[in-house]
Amino acid sequence: MFIVMVSSECAPVAKVGGLGDVVQGLAKELSIRGHSVEVILPMYDNMRYDRIWGLTQTFDDLWVPYLGHAVHCAVFFGFVDGVKCFFIKPHSSHNFFDRGTYYGNRDDPDRFAFFSRAAMEFLLKSGKHPDIIHCHDWQTGLVPVLLYEIYMHLGMGHPRVCYTLHNLKHQGVCGPEVLRVAGLDPNRLMNGEKLLDHTHPTACNLMKGGIVYANFVSTVSPRYAEEIRSSDLGHGLQGTLAAHAGKFGGVLNGVDYNFWNPEIDWRLPKTYGPNDISGLFDCKDALRDRLMLQDRFKPLVAVISRLDPQKGVHLIRHAIFYTLANGGQFVLLGSASEQGINDEFWGLKHHLNDNPDVHLEIGYDDDLAHLIYAGADMMVVPSAFEPCGLTQMISMKYGTVPVVRATGGLADTVFDANYAHKPYEERNGFTFEHFDTAGLESALGRAIGLWHRYPRYFNQLRINGMRRDYSWNHPGTDYVNIYEWIRA
Repeated sequence: MFIVMVSSECAPVAKVGGLGDVVQGLAKELSIRGHSVEVILPMYDNMRYDRIWGLTQTFDDLWVPYLGHAVHCAVFFGFVDGVKCFFIKPHSSHNFFDRGTYYGNRDDPDRFAFFSRAAMEFLLKSGKHPDIIHCHDWQTGLVPVLLYEIYMHLGMGHPRVCYTLHNLKHQGVCGPEVLRVAGLDPNRLMNGEKLLDHTHPTACNLMKGGIVYANFVSTVSPRYAEEIRSSDLGHGLQGTLAAHAGKFGGVLNGVDYNFWNPEIDWRLPKTYGPNDISGLFDCKDALRDRLMLQDRFKPLVAVISRLDPQKGVHLIRHAIFYTLANGGQFVLLGSASEQGINDEFWGLKHHLNDNPDVHLEIGYDDDLAHLIYAGADMMVVPSAFEPCGLTQMISMKYGTVPVVRATGGLADTVFDANYAHKPYEERNGFTFEHFDTAGLESALGRAIGLWHRYPRYFNQLRINGMRRDYSWNHPGTDYVNIYEWIRA
């Protein structure tokens, strides 16, 4: 099949969160299976240009309709870790993608409405006729709308659209004038069956448009699919998802084991695998040495996370002091976009600076992340909600036992050591239900207790997790099946 992905991110060249990892990982997996895959991205001024190989201008005559006139765009091509990528660069005083940032501008809906139209115009003018257009999140929610409202009538009747929802907290709710930016008719589309937002009766919902017009809608885990359809995690889109339930489902994301794999990870002092985990303990020694933690017989608990309310920052803070009070060591790697949260954790760092059992690293360091995954005994992921989550899956690959709240993809991948309805060889961590300190303590306390009292079973949990396959192999198969279904 010929598959084109339209996205606002693709790791490592343009990445803010998990969306970039998913686009890159799935594109690589589909390519390995013999499909022709291309990714269309905005050409941001702050991209990692050093991660693009062979960047060249391939199209210089793309004129994109925009509010009664046309914007001249150039299109560049390059390989990003082997993935074929096209980058759209508008020549416009609006500086759509020359902002020094990916998101966070007041006109983000206009910027990505223009990008969606530019992507479709590029497909038309370059003569590309993909079997599948796979678009992602609210930023490209107008792509299927444009295909079936405009481009199908211009000869693009062949492609079918798969639309993936990564996080329903952000839906692209904006004024209806954004539709005119993309060359669409608000009078035709602003009704309850199409793009009218359910919560704001005069607003346009770009994500809803993608759901309504796409041939199939996926989200990033089966549990999250159920949560957003049946609870307030749908943020007002529950009814739309229910109305389109026949073309909606959850597909668990994968992890790139070429990058996250202790058996081949050159960043580690010693590699290891499920048949011999001895190198894991060398990594724990190296982590303590790097962060100047005392070398004592103690469990080492870690958090690698963005520090924002979704990730349970109050529970992360509580986990630090609970771990120290129960004879453990604690390592944190993360930062916050909200100044108040960032200030709070800098304050904690200074308060705990002289404690030889804790280290808080405010920021992100990729090499350190690999060493923490390998050197920690437990990884805490206490999210309020988690569409999929990669942290727990990476942790398991490295033999670090996850302690997670049972929500979204966390519930789909972590099976409690004591209470899961699974055989012992499939249990791989600790879970808790309630988003409060008592819930966290119930799981983290059991994990620390098992580490002390039953080390053989604790190490078996490590090995169980390492043997689980959370690569892109299974989701790759699922998406190929989806593509075949909507083509039929």
